[in-house]
Amino acid sequence: MMTLLSAVVGFLITLIILSYVFFRDWKPFRMAVYVFIGVSAGYAGAVAVRSVLWAMLLKPLIAEHNLLWLIPLALTVLLFVKALPGQMSRWGNIAVAYLVGVGAAAAVGGAIQGTLLPQTLSAMNAFNFSLMRVRGIGLGEFITTGVLMLLGTVSTLAYFHFNASPRPNQPPARQKWIEGLAKVGEVFIAITFGALFAGVYLAAASALAGSTSAVWQFLSMWFQH
Repeated sequence: MMTLLSAVVGFLITLIILSYVFFRDWKPFRMAVYVFIGVSAGYAGAVAVRSVLWAMLLKPLIAEHNLLWLIPLALTVLLFVKALPGQMSRWGNIAVAYLVGVGAAAAVGGAIQGTLLPQTLSAMNAFNFSLMRVRGIGLGEFITTGVLMLLGTVSTLAYFHFNASPRPNQPPARQKWIEGLAKVGEVFIAITFGALFAGVYLAAASALAGSTSAVWQFLSMWFQH
């Protein structure tokens, strides 16, 4: 019975979401969106309480009796104080500042270790002939790939180089060789954004196909009964 009820609810919500194509922002679609947001928020809150507050803060504090756990507990309380009206909310700025500082440091460190350094090493490995032999790539393909990666990296960086030289009786402008590289960088940036948008639309098409398949399976199961 519960399986049938879940299938009916999922079928109706799927149809309501797909109806946005024809009816746009009508009331049943808004209700479905509210249900989705409410369920997502409730699930996220439950996970935060069970997997973070209890498992990583309250449970160690009770089990270990370590007073150092009072520091994150105090920051958590201050974060809740931020939602209170009046002067009390200012005390929450301490927790917010701590979160922003740690988050910024983690983001910068992650960007350097997870993005900048691996991309730099990949650009350097594009001309590593030892890897060419290990991967069994031909010399022509290896050189072409390396040149394209180097050209794409340098030209993209040149596109974001905004240092302009002053000119008499004319507005400042970048040097001609930097401007030329920037034009090439525009092509690589356009290709990158095109690939990203294609991936987004492919994911949307996959979600649509999954929803359509779910609707078809429900109808097939319903008519079999």
